[in-house]
Amino acid sequence: MITSALRRSGGSLILTIPQAYIEQNHLDAGSRVALEIVGDELTLKPAKIRPTLAELLAATPKNIDRVEGWDEMPNAGKEL
Repeated sequence: MITSALRRSGGSLILTIPQAYIEQNHLDAGSRVALEIVGDELTLKPAKIRPTLAELLAATPKNIDRVEGWDEMPNAGKEL
């Protein structure tokens, strides 16, 4: 088990993350992490990054056939 000391910065406490964890999870300054508190345990893991709409559109194949009648289909949920 690795231990780390807390440091004070203004009104906050800062936890240093071991280099091995940073390298293993490809983290860098500014990386987002998810924290979960269960009882007296704190779990840290890399946050899953949701792609932006622009990234999703850029990854969409350009030469795909549209489904015939797609534009005439009724709404199935809360699309609008």
